[in-house]
Amino acid sequence: MQEVKAAMAGTIFQIEVKVGDSVTKGQTVIILESMKMEIPLEAETDGTITAIHGNEGDFVNEDDVLVTIQS
Repeated sequence: MQEVKAAMAGTIFQIEVKVGDSVTKGQTVIILESMKMEIPLEAETDGTITAIHGNEGDFVNEDDVLVTIQS
């Protein structure tokens, strides 16, 4: 199981996946917005999205778990 965590505090700008989706290593799963920059967060392994922790527009802190991937 892999957890995609927020690289920095910011707002969830766009969720690129939904629960049940298959993803590949390097695929963008969430885009954060912080200090007017968009920061793509990528899957570090192939697998299936089992949980999304948050919604677009939610504020998150650094190291918050945003997506769970089961390989």
